[in-house]
Amino acid sequence: MSTSYVTIEHDGPVALVRFDRKKNLNAFDGQLILELTDVARSFHDDLETRAVVLTGSKEYFSAGADLEDLASRNDPTLSDLERRQIFYRGVRLCEAWETMPQITIAAMERLAVGAGVALPLACDWRVMGEGAYLYVPEAKIGLNLQWGALPRLINLVGPARAKRICLLCERMHAKTALDWGLIEEIAADGEAVEVAMKLARAAAEIPPVAASMIKEAVNATTTALNRTASYADADQSQLSAATADARAASDRFNKK
Repeated sequence: MSTSYVTIEHDGPVALVRFDRKKNLNAFDGQLILELTDVARSFHDDLETRAVVLTGSKEYFSAGADLEDLASRNDPTLSDLERRQIFYRGVRLCEAWETMPQITIAAMERLAVGAGVALPLACDWRVMGEGAYLYVPEAKIGLNLQWGALPRLINLVGPARAKRICLLCERMHAKTALDWGLIEEIAADGEAVEVAMKLARAAAEIPPVAASMIKEAVNATTTALNRTASYADADQSQLSAATADARAASDRFNKK
């Protein structure tokens, strides 16, 4: 598999997937989304790998969606079907990571914003550097939280806290994220991958059939209604982004 932004390192039954665009605070563009989707799907039939750690660059996890890439979705030469296909790339990305048979662990440093929060929510466990923060600013620019992330968030923190995270758009630091059940471990800054790899090696020691069956059973139970709740979230974002309020809010946000 040829990728420009994503690398895979194998350490016995554990794989480390790192994505690094080397610009724009490691924001997601279309190419990165497609590469990470292909990488996730490559593990679905991998019988050797037992656990996968996902991380961004050594400096940042991700600043979310690349604003330049978002602007390209307004290309007038795109058909409505092509535009919808692009909007749903993030949904397919998160589904590919969520349904991997391996135990998946996201390791986050410095910042995880918007889409950079949505993808880790599709993983089984999450680790943050102690100085890192999570930030979901979508509502500030008139968008809902998409990529299927909202029901995953509700499953972890409950409805009231999910509303606070999405509506008040507060930066959440590692201690609060741990207290609220969004992450499993806090690591010293710069050591999130090391802590995540330790968890991954422990998970890799579990007999693989039992580990896969437990993961599938837990996911089936907790995500039974997720698709019903979020099947149209990308369509909703496309619609809400076109409103005058959203355009004005986006302009104000981008000027900060």
